[in-house]
Amino acid sequence: MRRRPPFHSRAAAVLLLLLLSPAPSSQLGLDSTIAAWINGAPPPSPSPPAGAGAASSSSAAPCTPDTALQALKAAVTEDPRGALSSWQGANVCAYRGVYCSAPPDGAGAPTVVAGIDLNRASLRGTLPEAVSLLAHLTFLHLNSNRLGGAVPDSLRDLQYLTELDLSNNLFSGPFPASTLLIPSLVYLDLRFNAFSGELPPDVFAKDLDAVFLNDNQFEGQIPETLWSSPATVITLANNRFTGTVPAAYGYGGGGGRVREVLFLNNNLTGCVPEALGFLPSIQVLDLSYNALSGHLPGTLSCLSGIEVLNVAHNQLTGELPDLLCDLRRITNLSVSFNFFSGISQRCDRQLGSRGVFDFVGNCVPGRDMQRPQPECEGFPGEGGLSCLRIPGARPAGCGGDAAVSVGVGVGVVIGGLPFGLPGAAAGAGGAVTVTVP
Repeated sequence: MRRRPPFHSRAAAVLLLLLLSPAPSSQLGLDSTIAAWINGAPPPSPSPPAGAGAASSSSAAPCTPDTALQALKAAVTEDPRGALSSWQGANVCAYRGVYCSAPPDGAGAPTVVAGIDLNRASLRGTLPEAVSLLAHLTFLHLNSNRLGGAVPDSLRDLQYLTELDLSNNLFSGPFPASTLLIPSLVYLDLRFNAFSGELPPDVFAKDLDAVFLNDNQFEGQIPETLWSSPATVITLANNRFTGTVPAAYGYGGGGGRVREVLFLNNNLTGCVPEALGFLPSIQVLDLSYNALSGHLPGTLSCLSGIEVLNVAHNQLTGELPDLLCDLRRITNLSVSFNFFSGISQRCDRQLGSRGVFDFVGNCVPGRDMQRPQPECEGFPGEGGLSCLRIPGARPAGCGGDAAVSVGVGVGVVIGGLPFGLPGAAAGAGGAVTVTVP
């Protein structure tokens, strides 16, 4: 049976509920609005592009009647709020939720349909292929309806579309690959649907500002291309992903921009990759409610801007790296319900007094609210040699051009960032590290 996390009433829970709840789309630059997510407020409601508007006066130049809008209306089988009741007559720019502007190429009709916003209209039906006939569409916001079926392949023809929000609907089938062929798309929100199957690697190769894929039925391994994405927010929570957390990361990739990544409530296994500690802009990292094992890497102490770090409800063992308690901007550090055997008093002093440290449900002797001793003794192991870490000083790569990796396994460090050597056997004996400035 699939697990659903009983979120604790903490700052992290508030933040995650905001990120994982259907919310109005926004005309992103996420670079400028990311603080709104961190501070607990959703992005502003969408505004039409410059020069666009829903015409309601006789002075507005009427658009040519468009068969695409009538096809969209015909595909709706239930409209309990009468959202489409105004979709009659020749002046389509007067239709509720339709926004018009001058054509982006400056040619043809004086006004064209530039956007559709039918969020929270409770419409039931499907999305027809004919929507692609709205050739100048720049945004399509349809969240919080009851639209189902497959996403039409014809969306690839919308060359000016920058925002696509289909969240909180009933869409199903494999990942809609046609969305990756929309040339101008920068915002993709597919949350809270019934999409299934594996993610294509090209999802993270697309030049997107935000990728919202949580609360679907995606499965299989998360593509290794994850860290090449230029997105600032990536949500993969509440799916059925298996395998390990992708570890590949290096210079020239888009991962340097990512600020929030949510992996929670999947079926991920293996180690927490050391390379996660070298994400320079990360502010929220949630790995909770998986089956990750072994020791936490000390490289996580390099996350100088991290505010929320959640690894609760996994199978992590060993001592909590003392250096994690030196993270100055942390507002929530949760390691609860693992099998950690040691947590320093310094963590209690630095974080416990601020109420930002949660370590209940572990195996720390002499601490309150820990697992029963038989449960700790009966835990099967450390997750394999490849997940063991040797406590040490803060990694040199945090602020320099080179790093020394201390641990069990085979690795190579280039410019301060660790990479696994291809073909190296997991759990190979000894510590083999190559450092390239």
